[in-house]
Amino acid sequence: QVQLVESGGGLVQAGESLRLSCAASGSIGSINTMAWYRQVSGKQRELVASITLSGRTNYVDSVRGRFTISRDNAKNTVYLQMNSLKLEDTALYYCAAKRPVVSYYGYWGQGTQVTVSS
Repeated sequence: QVQLVESGGGLVQAGESLRLSCAASGSIGSINTMAWYRQVSGKQRELVASITLSGRTNYVDSVRGRFTISRDNAKNTVYLQMNSLKLEDTALYYCAAKRPVVSYYGYWGQGTQVTVSS
């Protein structure tokens, strides 16, 4: 099993920055790609960014150029640096991880709230 614990959420004003962290523990060797999702109440969960074990990244168009996903494999931690935050970035952000043999994210954190105010 893999446990994921997010931190770093909070309340910021539009245009400011925030960095989310996700610490993984447990059977770390069983995961490769890690990702950040976000969800607004009443809407579908959205994949924000992902990063493979080798560092290849992918972003949803709405955050590309503003958000940066990174990982420290020695610390088993993935980060999401969020710059130039917008009101529409307000959501509950989840960390997720998946094993290399499957296509879905099977491990999830509890979520951390990001609220952007005007």
